[in-house]
Amino acid sequence: MHHSELKAALRKQPFQSFRLILSSGTSYDIRSPEWIMITGMTTYVGIPGEEGDGEILRHIDNAHIVELIPLPEVAVSKTA
Repeated sequence: MHHSELKAALRKQPFQSFRLILSSGTSYDIRSPEWIMITGMTTYVGIPGEEGDGEILRHIDNAHIVELIPLPEVAVSKTA
C-alpha cells in the first residue's frame, strides 16, 4: 500500500479508526492518529502496554501493508 493512502486515512476528519492488515496476516487496530506515524517506506505503530509497562513500537515496511479496513465506531455512553 502506498504511504499516501495511509496518510489520507489519518487526515480524514473526523478521524475514523481502521485496521491495518499485513501480508503476514498480522493486524493492528489504529484507534487514534496519535499512535501511528507514516514515512515514505516505513509505518510506526505504537501499542499501549499494560499499566506501568509503557508502549511497544512496531516498525512496519509499507510494502507489507496489504489492506486498510475501517472499524465501526464504538458508542460512548454519556452519564449525567
